[in-house]
Amino acid sequence: MKNSKRNIVNLIFSSFLIIGYIVCTYFFSSLAKQVSGIGGNLIQIAILLVFGLLLFYATRVGEGKQVKRFSLPVLLLVDLPCLYIILAALFKPIPLHDQLAPVDGAFPVILILAVVALGYGIPYTFLSGYELAEEDDEEEEEEAEDTAETEDKEETAEAEEKTSDEATEAEKPVEDAED
Repeated sequence: MKNSKRNIVNLIFSSFLIIGYIVCTYFFSSLAKQVSGIGGNLIQIAILLVFGLLLFYATRVGEGKQVKRFSLPVLLLVDLPCLYIILAALFKPIPLHDQLAPVDGAFPVILILAVVALGYGIPYTFLSGYELAEEDDEEEEEEAEDTAETEDKEETAEAEEKTSDEATEAEKPVEDAED
């Protein structure tokens, strides 16, 4: 790995970013608890969703690129159950509302985890892979260079053959004249 020092620095910065966001989440959640009703709950959900997104991008440090690919298993196993937990916590007619609803503005742990998992799962559903494209690119570049070198050698050999053929043809009449 060429950039292992750079990766370590990026991981350190990512961890400080996450720690800073946890502190900010605490203060914003405290302010959101003062807003009564569903508005305060929606503010807290938005804060935690952003935290999940931040976790997703903080864990994507390294060489290569994210591959845009739809992941049905992540949608079915992470996103939809988390969305159901969130909706059940917010709306009374949905089953399990009594167990999942915030009490006095405080979110139950399962609701917090569901919101953060949804924030992490949404981008993971659409950016499901993380590939080291540079290795593939390097291999392709090496193959292209090898092909180019081979073509150059072939062209050089052909040019030398033409030059030697022309020289041979130019020498033949002189040899014939001497006979």
